[in-house]
Amino acid sequence: MLGFSTLMVMPTPSPELLHEITVADERFAHASPSEVLAWTFERFDSDVAFACSFEDVALLHMIHRIAPQTEVLFLDTGGHFAETVEFLARLERDWDLRVTRTQPGPDAAAWPCGTQRCCELRKVEPLARAVAGKAAWITSVKRVDAPTRATMKVVHWDERFGLVKVNPLATWSDDDVSYYLRAHDLPEHPLWAQGYASIGCAPVTIKPLNPSDRRSGRWAGADKEECGLHEA
Repeated sequence: MLGFSTLMVMPTPSPELLHEITVADERFAHASPSEVLAWTFERFDSDVAFACSFEDVALLHMIHRIAPQTEVLFLDTGGHFAETVEFLARLERDWDLRVTRTQPGPDAAAWPCGTQRCCELRKVEPLARAVAGKAAWITSVKRVDAPTRATMKVVHWDERFGLVKVNPLATWSDDDVSYYLRAHDLPEHPLWAQGYASIGCAPVTIKPLNPSDRRSGRWAGADKEECGLHEA
């Protein structure tokens, strides 16, 4: 069965927009995330959403300082750790965030977390619905996150979702993020203190199997590295 995102007719970017995106990506090859965000909100104004797992506090903080009314998308898969849900609620209250919680469609009931189509139905399709009609979306993807993300651009056209994708942290390391959190005295996801390093849905997330690979606890035991949201 074809999924929602497959059935959608995605917008086609004009040659002018593609050129603009290419120029922007080259311009921001060594830019700070704040510079990337300033351009994003100047170029697309409020027609932007930030997809946030609430492990992404550094970027969330930057966006909140620059454009506090930005729509923050939380993909509620139904399988998140209780700590993640509580952390979200805390930041939503304390920072007065504009949070939109997506919900899986009815087809997801047959595919719980860890099964073959869970990410497609609980993440990809809900996000496609949430960003439909938007000009751009922002993510906290970093090239160091995984080999599958090593060539991720700072700005590019996202064919899957049909809009501009902006990755302000693409060139950052985990140390850069840690330094930013300390410098701004920001809260960390509570599971970090318990030894988790990359946090997804509870049924398929464990502490890292390899200390040098922070994502080695994601989809442990499965032949999977990505959920389908991010293509390099």
